[in-house]
Amino acid sequence: MLGLMQDWPLLCTKILDHAAIYHGNRGVISRSIEGPIERVTYGELRHRALKVAQRLERDGIKLGDRCATLAWNTARHMEVWYGLLGIGAIYHTVNPRLFPEQIAWIINHAEDRFLFVDLTFLPIIEKIRDQLTTIEKIIVLTDAAHMPETTLDVVAYEEWLGQADGDFVWKQFDENTAAGICYTSGTTGNPKGVVYSHRSNVLHAMMAMQVDMLGLSSRDRVMPVVPLFHANGWSLAFSAPMVGAAMVMPGGRMDGEAIWELLDTEKVTFTAAVPTVWLMLLEYLERTGKTLPYLERVVIGGSACPRAMTKKFEDIYDVRVIHAWGMTEMSPLGSVCTLKPEYASLEGDARLDIQEKQGHPPFTIEMKVTDDAGADLPWDGKTFGRLKVRGPAVTGAYFKGEGGAVLDEDGFFDTGDVAHIDPCGYMQITDRAKDVIKSGGEWISTIDLENIAVGHPDVTEAAAIGIAHPKWDERPLLVIVAKEGTHPTREDIIAYMEGKIAKWWMPDDVVIVDEIPHTATGKIKKTTLRETFADYRLPTI
Repeated sequence: MLGLMQDWPLLCTKILDHAAIYHGNRGVISRSIEGPIERVTYGELRHRALKVAQRLERDGIKLGDRCATLAWNTARHMEVWYGLLGIGAIYHTVNPRLFPEQIAWIINHAEDRFLFVDLTFLPIIEKIRDQLTTIEKIIVLTDAAHMPETTLDVVAYEEWLGQADGDFVWKQFDENTAAGICYTSGTTGNPKGVVYSHRSNVLHAMMAMQVDMLGLSSRDRVMPVVPLFHANGWSLAFSAPMVGAAMVMPGGRMDGEAIWELLDTEKVTFTAAVPTVWLMLLEYLERTGKTLPYLERVVIGGSACPRAMTKKFEDIYDVRVIHAWGMTEMSPLGSVCTLKPEYASLEGDARLDIQEKQGHPPFTIEMKVTDDAGADLPWDGKTFGRLKVRGPAVTGAYFKGEGGAVLDEDGFFDTGDVAHIDPCGYMQITDRAKDVIKSGGEWISTIDLENIAVGHPDVTEAAAIGIAHPKWDERPLLVIVAKEGTHPTREDIIAYMEGKIAKWWMPDDVVIVDEIPHTATGKIKKTTLRETFADYRLPTI
């Protein structure tokens, strides 16, 4: 016997419809690429997205076709997303921070037909246009007045959009239809495409907005500093309009001053980004004495949130830090560190100990940790192993079958992270499987070393890597960037870390550098660090 409920497909365009109908006076504020702040309501954004859909269909884009965007977070970028979704085409957000050759490879691999590009990134496309074998049309996200001189055959977005009137009805199709594609950062081998469905995006957004997850509401003013091209924009382009929260889009300016300006003038209550962005903001606040009177919650993910960062936001600026974890393959949210009743009464260091964890998963995410043989490990908060996940918004395969089978016999996806889970279900990443330091047959967590080092008042950023050792196999080398105007020594750092970690975890040496390399998504690029220090000789040898 089946239920007698209505068949109501979970299509992404229903999110924008809901926002326009029930929250039509709120909308999206953008720092435009041209400069001025621009404002559209959800009702206006929906009308423009309908024009995008109408125009795309007129140009021959159809169900299943991929179209690339190379753009910052703006209302224009969002309306292109929803316009593509409205005809069953697939948005493909391309990360402009990749090397030009990688960008060309990804666009060709996805077989994108159209490319929507911001003015900022037009020079990249000029360099690689002859390599883009599938692109039929390039649309520059600006108006005719701001179109630069270029050798490319392009059209201005507003001019292209002006040929549609928005008298259009969203197409209807199965909720499992592909909606978007995002490629992994490709730290080893070529990037792999993760294909989201309408159903997975809607379920993921519903999961993300729960009170014990991101806790969004119509009373929030949400600023996604995390770009839409970074792991599906952490769902905020779906979950914010789903609840009717106003959105503040930062465009291409990511410096501390520009971020603070929007947080303050637009009275942002909720924001999200990787730790490197918040380092810039905190440095700006410290230098200028500015405050954050309106900001209530900041989500920090992409890499582990340093304990010192949590303490600064909460103790100095009265902003609650929400530590989150996920990955492109998970749409991306996997866990959030909000406090269950078991931990809610904790204070001081005991509370920070919990907030350092990546948190507990929402409904729809199942987690386990296993040994290398696949046997389940206990949830004791100490025993760590391979972190595996499954759920309706977790990938089951990569685009075009790249990488072969990715699920174990029980349908779990191996995240590549090493983690432990405590009795209350809180997960903590101790490392990437490829980054963990193996010393004397035991594992040392590079994340723990880095988080402690960043707590030193003279350290801006830290990275730990394993260096070959004739007796212990590997020993830790700590690489740090000092705060401007300070000159910490190796001895200073080692003394600060003493008593905070096991003696045998202590770095064998500390190197101070001007800059630590990062991946295109803002994570520390340890492959480059390992190459740089491949011949480094530890003083303990």
